[in-house]
Amino acid sequence: MSKQVVFTIKLEPELRDTFMAEAAADDQPAAQVMRELMRGYIEQRRQAREYDAYLRRKVEVARADKTAGRGFSNEDIEAEFSAARDELGQVV
Repeated sequence: MSKQVVFTIKLEPELRDTFMAEAAADDQPAAQVMRELMRGYIEQRRQAREYDAYLRRKVEVARADKTAGRGFSNEDIEAEFSAARDELGQVV
């Protein structure tokens, strides 16, 4: 990747000094560490957006199923699992 721009940010002197010292302790240029941090942040945000979209789709499908009458009531689920627990209790 070619270097085409300079990115300037304002930070507290203590934060900059500590960051520079840690990068030096790892034998890495500060710019390389910043690029890695930025790439990690970008990937984290991309994954968060994808997960949010996934959840929205799941909720939309569930709502459509409920509206179409394809869902189960809480009472139906409780009765089914109560029967399953009773059956398992008899097996043990």
